[in-house]
Amino acid sequence: MRLPVLRILRPKQWVKNAFVFAPLLFAAEFTALDKSISALITFAYFCIAASAAYVVNDIADVEDDRKHPIKSNKRPLASGAISLTKAKWLLVLLYAVLATGFLWNADVMLPVLGYVALNVAYSLSLRHIAVLDLFAIALGFVARVVAGALAIGAPLSAWMFITTLCLALFLAALKRRQELLVLGAGSRKVLGQYSVELVDRFAQISATGALVFYSIFVLVAKESLVYTVPVVLFGMFRFWFITVRATSAESPTESMLKDWPLLITVGIWVGLCGWVLVAGN
Repeated sequence: MRLPVLRILRPKQWVKNAFVFAPLLFAAEFTALDKSISALITFAYFCIAASAAYVVNDIADVEDDRKHPIKSNKRPLASGAISLTKAKWLLVLLYAVLATGFLWNADVMLPVLGYVALNVAYSLSLRHIAVLDLFAIALGFVARVVAGALAIGAPLSAWMFITTLCLALFLAALKRRQELLVLGAGSRKVLGQYSVELVDRFAQISATGALVFYSIFVLVAKESLVYTVPVVLFGMFRFWFITVRATSAESPTESMLKDWPLLITVGIWVGLCGWVLVAGN
């Protein structure tokens, strides 16, 4: 039972919740124990919220997944490894745990709640509407950053907001590109409305926006952070490279976690940002 539960909760996808630490990093508050603990708690609640979103998605898709040649074996609900009743009780448990967050910090939990509501809407309808599906995914990342800022009591930079949105749109567009090429337009209803050329163009626009807005953000926040821009540029190139080269239905997130040059790049970026920000205080 343990493995099917992990498969429906998808803990590998929790790495996306690291976006909550962005305000902690750029506010140079990571040396403050209380701020770091608040950010970690926020990360934990987003992990629970993300798992709840995946459970909702699997419940909504169970009938279609049972007819799918790959998902019928990989998805716990579709394969019968977890019953629909147990999945619903698991969802209730996850929501109950999330409710405890309001006893800790109601302000932080508001964007978490917004994320949950957005994902329910996504599973039920938004994912079937072209372009809107990409923005729904991207706004989930923005919610993480907003929650991270509220957790440490730091103002959210407008530049960080728009950079996060563009970066998330870049990731979402590449995910759709991979799905089109590997799984085909029939694997999702919305994919029939896209083409590889179109999502490539979306990825190009959003990648350019992310790089430009990030550059402006670091110049406004602290000029010496401009030396992190080449690292970010390499990271985006590398992520695009491994996504385009992927030949399986593996998600871009899972591909990233297996690519050591990209993981090292992320580590260098975090370390460089931390060093510049601490040295400047």
